[in-house]
Amino acid sequence: MYAVETYAAVRQFVFIEGKSRREAARVFGLSRDTIYKMCRFSAPPGYQRTKKPEKPKLGPLIPAIDAILQADQTAPPKQRHTAKRIFERLKAEHGFTGGYTVVKDYVRIAKARDRETFVPLAHPPGHAQVDFGEAIGIIGGVRQKIHVFYMDLPHSDAPFMKSYPAEMTESFLDGHVSAFAFFGKVPLSILYDNTKIAVAKICGDGKRERTRAFTELVSHYLFRDRFGRPGKGNDKGKVESLVKNGRRTFLTPVPQAASYEALNARLAADCRARQAETAGRHKETIGARLVADLAVFRDLPATVLEPCDKRTTRVSSTALVRYRDTDYSVPTMYGFREVLVKGFVDTVVILAGAEEIARHRRSYERSGFVFDPLHYLALIEQKPGALDQAAPLQAWDLPDAFAHLRRLLEARMGNRGKREFIQVLRLMEVFDLKVVSAAVTDAIRLGAAGFDAVKQLVLCRIEKRPPRLDLAAYPYLPKATVRTTSAADYTDLLDGKAA
Repeated sequence: MYAVETYAAVRQFVFIEGKSRREAARVFGLSRDTIYKMCRFSAPPGYQRTKKPEKPKLGPLIPAIDAILQADQTAPPKQRHTAKRIFERLKAEHGFTGGYTVVKDYVRIAKARDRETFVPLAHPPGHAQVDFGEAIGIIGGVRQKIHVFYMDLPHSDAPFMKSYPAEMTESFLDGHVSAFAFFGKVPLSILYDNTKIAVAKICGDGKRERTRAFTELVSHYLFRDRFGRPGKGNDKGKVESLVKNGRRTFLTPVPQAASYEALNARLAADCRARQAETAGRHKETIGARLVADLAVFRDLPATVLEPCDKRTTRVSSTALVRYRDTDYSVPTMYGFREVLVKGFVDTVVILAGAEEIARHRRSYERSGFVFDPLHYLALIEQKPGALDQAAPLQAWDLPDAFAHLRRLLEARMGNRGKREFIQVLRLMEVFDLKVVSAAVTDAIRLGAAGFDAVKQLVLCRIEKRPPRLDLAAYPYLPKATVRTTSAADYTDLLDGKAA
């Protein structure tokens, strides 16, 4: 093949200087066919086939290869055929005698032909994309999987991230509420994949039936929801990229934090710091382009949506309510009642009608129990024999003074002392543990071990009165009248006249 310089010289000689092709062939020492080609092309055209090369061995087996590649479209990505595996199957199943290279070349071209191509997308201001991702973190000294909520604003590339113990309705809702608070406004629209948290059913015409919780979210904040095609993550490529890069940038090395609250505070700071950087080919910072997003965002509503999953259920005979495989206690008086459970990320609230009857710290332990011992004291007072075996009281960490008081009461009054001790415990249904504990300590010190004494000492602390065990400090209590005994009273006893 001749150099481009030779082409240029020949063409200059013929077209500019007006020489004949015969003379050009003599001057340059080339054949007239070569001179003719150089006059046709301004640069070497390279070798051009007039027909496709024949493949006598592979040709008859091309339909078999195409069938294998077609079947791979529905196979798991990690169990699809490589060119080598196809070559081995051709030899074993079809008696192929050709070489590996010809098979590899055909498979490479066939796979490239079937690969999906994409349309470049424009991202005007005002819109967002949302997704969840997973990572490993050490929270409170425990290595565990963390689930991260991501919101990306495609126009400005401004990110928001927040981590949770699990990906579920309450974390999905809380992520949105937190993201809106972080940006101070609400996007015009948000693009999602077809997560079951938001989509209850995909109808035949492409429409989605939203879940109740997601419908409440959309109704409260009035943004437009959009969904990508099922299984097509590239429809929301911006947030998919944030999930990947966010894990590498903000969650590498493996993050360590005392709690999820501490980790999320750090992630929020990282997102703010990110706004001072540039992204892609843009010369402006993310923060500068965020101004255009915020200019068209909607204002936050006057009230904040409760980011919780709501479920109605019935209280069991043991005063327990089950929520996501964990049992939470309620006061025993609500046994067998219909209640509403509000599951937040870190709290479980239980309501009977409009009344809140229990509030617990959220547990993510499967088949676990979360008790409030105070919920069972009224029932245990009726069944004092259950005091030592009651499961809700087993992990109740009380000051040592309570155990000392119980020993004193039972030594003095026997079984009645156990009931009085339960009554002392019930004071914590109304008063703080610290106040009752201090009153118990004072009662032991004063040698007044008893429910009435402890209760009076508690009131002394609440009312900031001197701790005197007499009725003078409590004029509102009814006064007792004690008559002096006379000798005649004993005579009446002997005669049987005394009542």
